[in-house]
Amino acid sequence: MFTGIVTDIGTVVELEQRGDLRARIRTGYDTGGIDIGASIASDGVCLTVIALGEDWYDVEISAETVSRTNLGGWSVGKRLNLERALKVGDELGGHIVSGHVDGVAEVVAIADEGDSTRVTLRAPADLARFIAPKGSVALNGTSLTVNAVEGAEFGINFIPHTKEATTWGSVAVGDRVNLEIDMLARYVARLAEAL
Repeated sequence: MFTGIVTDIGTVVELEQRGDLRARIRTGYDTGGIDIGASIASDGVCLTVIALGEDWYDVEISAETVSRTNLGGWSVGKRLNLERALKVGDELGGHIVSGHVDGVAEVVAIADEGDSTRVTLRAPADLARFIAPKGSVALNGTSLTVNAVEGAEFGINFIPHTKEATTWGSVAVGDRVNLEIDMLARYVARLAEAL
């Protein structure tokens, strides 16, 4: 489990297709404190550490994960939002995030609003019904509050701190973004279907 509070920005330094996609990610984390088998959310995708170095970790990414996320578009040099898994007693500053991406949203508009930036995204049609104003979503692993919803499009405001502490400061129209809908919204919708 994660909170969607990004704690490091990593960089993809190697990619290799070996049956599954294997990636090496450079990190500022103390890798001496990371175990093989640990989970690290990398742009919102819960990935398992399979090898470690002084300032990097390796992960294997299945074809299933590549097909449901934006990871197929990763390239060497890509910057990633990183978060280590929660430990009992950690502060839950964002919202409960599983790292199991539901689909990929597309950035369709960007506009500055004061010091903040409004980003409008288009969700896949089958996921749009789970997104509500003032609800939570995780986008590329970042816990965010939805400001507005119109059909399949929804808006998020990024404050300066979020733009500096994550990769959101370099967002562009056309970017494909990993979308995890709020776990509570998913269960409420499932319950409503059963009634």
